Amino acid sequence: MKRLWIDANVILRFLTGEPKDMFERSVELMEKAERGEVKLFLSQIVSAEVIWVLKSFYRNSMAEIADVLIPFVSAPGIEVEDPETLIQAIELAREKNVDFIDALLALQAAKHEEAVCTFDAKDFKRLPVRWLSPPA
Repeated sequence: MKRLWIDANVILRFLTGEPKDMFERSVELMEKAERGEVKLFLSQIVSAEVIWVLKSFYRNSMAEIADVLIPFVSAPGIEVEDPETLIQAIELAREKNVDFIDALLALQAAKHEEAVCTFDAKDFKRLPVRWLSPPA
């Protein structure tokens, strides 16, 4: 089975339904993946781009994003880089009202029992990770 690395623009067309011609082509691709004709690989960096566009350009809340993205990454024919961490980061960002990238970074650092170095104490105080500020 052929594996394709899927870009954010294909996912965004599929999730937003616009523009119509690209939406229809992305639906066709997703149907091929569902039938097992192709495997679509989703990297974490592309996931981050999708979330950023849905939040910044389309003005979706993290709850709305989670409602569409979690089923998408769990769909047949979609292979996700570290799916458990990705889903946990989406849920954590929604629950704690923090940026997705901060949630993902916190989970990755915690998985390695390491700390995050950040100037963003506000968000990281709410996340399950040790953090510190850069030295003065």
